[in-house]
Amino acid sequence: MEKFFQRMVGLGISRKSVAALLLSLLLLAVPARPQQASPRAKVVSPHGRLNMACENCHTFTSWRPLRAIPEFNHDKTRYGLRGMHVNVSCKQCHSNLVFSNVGSKCADCHADIHRRQFGANCESCHTVKGWKVNLQAIEDHKNRFPLIGAHATLQCEDCHTNAASGKFVGLSTDCYSCHSKQYATPNFDHRAMNFPPTCQMCHSMDTWFGAKFDHLKFAGFALTGMHATLECTACHIGGKFAGTPATCFGCHSKDYNGTTNPNHPQAGFPQDCAMCHSTATWLNASFDHAKYANYPLSGKHASVPCLSCHVGGKFAGTPAQCSGCHMTDYNGTTNPNHKTAGFPTDCSICHSTGGWTPAAFDHNKTNFPLTGFHSTLACVACHKNGQFTTMPTTCVSCHLNDYNGTTNPNHQTSGFPTTCEVCHSTTAWMPASFDHSKTTFPLTGFHKTITCDTCHKGKYDGSLPTDCYSCHKADYTGTNNPNHPAAMFPTTCATCHTTVTWLGAVFNHTWFPIYSGSHAGRWTSCGDCHTNLSNFAVFSCITCHTHSQANTDGNHSGVRGYSYGPTTCYSCHRSGNGGG
Repeated sequence: MEKFFQRMVGLGISRKSVAALLLSLLLLAVPARPQQASPRAKVVSPHGRLNMACENCHTFTSWRPLRAIPEFNHDKTRYGLRGMHVNVSCKQCHSNLVFSNVGSKCADCHADIHRRQFGANCESCHTVKGWKVNLQAIEDHKNRFPLIGAHATLQCEDCHTNAASGKFVGLSTDCYSCHSKQYATPNFDHRAMNFPPTCQMCHSMDTWFGAKFDHLKFAGFALTGMHATLECTACHIGGKFAGTPATCFGCHSKDYNGTTNPNHPQAGFPQDCAMCHSTATWLNASFDHAKYANYPLSGKHASVPCLSCHVGGKFAGTPAQCSGCHMTDYNGTTNPNHKTAGFPTDCSICHSTGGWTPAAFDHNKTNFPLTGFHSTLACVACHKNGQFTTMPTTCVSCHLNDYNGTTNPNHQTSGFPTTCEVCHSTTAWMPASFDHSKTTFPLTGFHKTITCDTCHKGKYDGSLPTDCYSCHKADYTGTNNPNHPAAMFPTTCATCHTTVTWLGAVFNHTWFPIYSGSHAGRWTSCGDCHTNLSNFAVFSCITCHTHSQANTDGNHSGVRGYSYGPTTCYSCHRSGNGGG
């Protein structure tokens, strides 16, 4: 009996439940007493409250074994059976006969072998179809290390070794942490070649093979032309990658030393091969003369062979001045003779690289630009006897004959200055015009219409007076209404007269207004007030303001200084409007 109890306990049935079951079986085995009709004792189910008939699982033959296929629909419970759960025996989940006490979460039956590195939700990676990780788990790997390329085909334990209890959280994302063996591969030992352990520099996520190195990005040396077709070992001899020179000469010293047309070492060529050569080929080199020699080749220079200028294969120190190559042309030119004329040896002043002839001199770049008629003359018209370097720039140096020969007006006798440009232009000697507005006496009004000699009378040396009276004395003395000399008028004609005409003069009577106020329109001539036209200092108020002396004296009794007279009124009765 004790062995039976131990076996039942081994199946997960408590001793109390086994005892209750045996007692129930004994009661059923006792035959009913016919003489007694007492009711049967109530049997307590070990499964707890279960809304189904016992025969759905048990047989009428015996309590055990159970039916091969129990008539129980698990979908009507709180946990429907799906996937691999369908084929699991009841006892694997229901270790206790009270079926309702079984949990519904994965962790209730499945121990967390990942040490809670992924939390308690097993279904985030696993499904009821199998314990293996589903594809969705790979999608969910889009964290700090997405699974792409060949990584997407791996099993978890390929990276997370000992997947059941391995390390998942905080695993290194560095390639080298998983690929250290490939890094030290014998046929291309990265460590021996001093390659950095950053595998992604050459390898992709798809495969370890077919590696490509971005030479520009990681080495700072773009592979172009023939360089792109070479094997790595063609430059990295002996598997040496670190410290490989990036200069052309580092690999092409033999080409440099072996080139004889021209001989690079003898000519002193710099060792920067890229100045002339390209990565396409060592031959067909071209030198950018403007960029590297600071001497652009243009015109005839662009078509001559290098040795025409670099005589004897000498390249370093070749002069850049024209005379360095063209001194023979300079000395041999006779029209004009450059040497005797003292021409500068800077040939570019007149000549171009298109040819030695024809030459052209830009006179505008000198201190004497050629304008007007000057620009049409031959050089020798001014530069007589081949003289070019010491020519004067004043007009009179060439035009003295014109100056002396001009008689209207006579420049020489009139004392005209020899600065011809004051009146003449380079277009022609005649006609000439003098800009009087640039002098101290601008011409206005009637002055602009008269001939020069009307005022200058053959005298142009700058001593002519500029005051009006010096020319208009006759007008001043001849005017009798009023008589200017008798009236002692000042000789500053501009006080009353303008340059338009001598007549129609107007005197500005501002010190005693007579053109406005009470006096406006009350007088007809100056003599109405100025009773002595020979002396305008004399005037009379009482000529117009007629008052008897008796009345006037009576009105001014007690006024200090009063006296009856022609100008007495003015001493007191001068107002801003002209009195009254």
